[in-house]
Amino acid sequence: MRLLLAVGAIGLLLLVLRDAFETVILPRRVHRRFRPTSLFYRFSWMVWRGAVLRLPAGFREALLGWFGPLSLLVLLALWASTIVLAFGALHWAGGSALRLDGAQPGFLTDLYFSGTTFFTLGLGDAVPVAGFSKLLTVLEGGIGFAFLAVTIGYLPVIYQAFSRREIAISLLDSRAGSPPAAGELLGRARGDPEQQDLTRWLAEWERWAAELLESHLSYPVLAYFRSQHSNQSWLATLTTILDTSALVLVGFDGWNTRQARHTFAMARHAVVDLAQVFSAQRPEQPEERLTDAGYGALVQQLDGVGMRFQGADARSRLSALRSKYELYVIALSRHLALPLPAWTRQSDRPDNWQAAPWKAVPTGGLPPEHFDAPGSL
Repeated sequence: MRLLLAVGAIGLLLLVLRDAFETVILPRRVHRRFRPTSLFYRFSWMVWRGAVLRLPAGFREALLGWFGPLSLLVLLALWASTIVLAFGALHWAGGSALRLDGAQPGFLTDLYFSGTTFFTLGLGDAVPVAGFSKLLTVLEGGIGFAFLAVTIGYLPVIYQAFSRREIAISLLDSRAGSPPAAGELLGRARGDPEQQDLTRWLAEWERWAAELLESHLSYPVLAYFRSQHSNQSWLATLTTILDTSALVLVGFDGWNTRQARHTFAMARHAVVDLAQVFSAQRPEQPEERLTDAGYGALVQQLDGVGMRFQGADARSRLSALRSKYELYVIALSRHLALPLPAWTRQSDRPDNWQAAPWKAVPTGGLPPEHFDAPGSL
């Protein structure tokens, strides 16, 4: 019995250490082997999302936003608890060779000693008296010290990657609205006749999509971290970038599509790989993001700012480009409970940068209406 327990404890310990190593340190691939962390996130998110989506709408976004940070803390606690349990079982399998003041040797004593050793408390009330127990004590103390050190370094990396991701999302606010829309972004670029600014931003969004892919492959928990505003998200931003690149690729008179092609390729790469990482299910009946009425509104908005598609087959060329990524963004949207952006502005709600508890009262220069009108720049 003790031998079987020892073998099981060693197997459990190696499984947890490998899982923690692959999650925190080792860069991961899109296709990965079975890992407890992946299983933990898959089932915990399914339960959390299912419970939250049954609550009133006013509570959903905030509670969905809790999952990312909370799950990270729970995961670290599960790793630590499993390691403590495995070493406690090894001490018991070795005959509970401990001397503890005022307590009888047994599994609970072994578990207590394992916990104090792992967290390097050094209380001194329990002492190993056999060679095997002393070896386990030294080994667990080293693992506990390394675990705590890696954890302390892991959390800042997560939040730094989150911060870098959110910068691009915030910068898109004044350029594409809140929530963002590709038609609104191009409409606000009307004062850029040679597309210099738009080309530069497409190049920066190409790099942002590459950083997003790298960070969310390495640390998938980042996908569950929500943005500061409920009408913004990394998925909505990535989809808006794809929509904008697709519109530019369809072609306007005198527009250069070279950078848009690179940005579209990188952003599509990101959504396809991330859909595989999260095992997002292929949507059987995906919603139509651009209906006939929506396409008409988009063409009307772009015509209003002097942007006209080249060729009579613009709709079919746009549909061909959309087919390369829309199923994946819809699958991610359903899996992560993140809404997708529309192609055109859907309401007169002010952008996030315009919202304030006090009404703006400019003292000179531009009139107040310029600051108060929704979507004005």
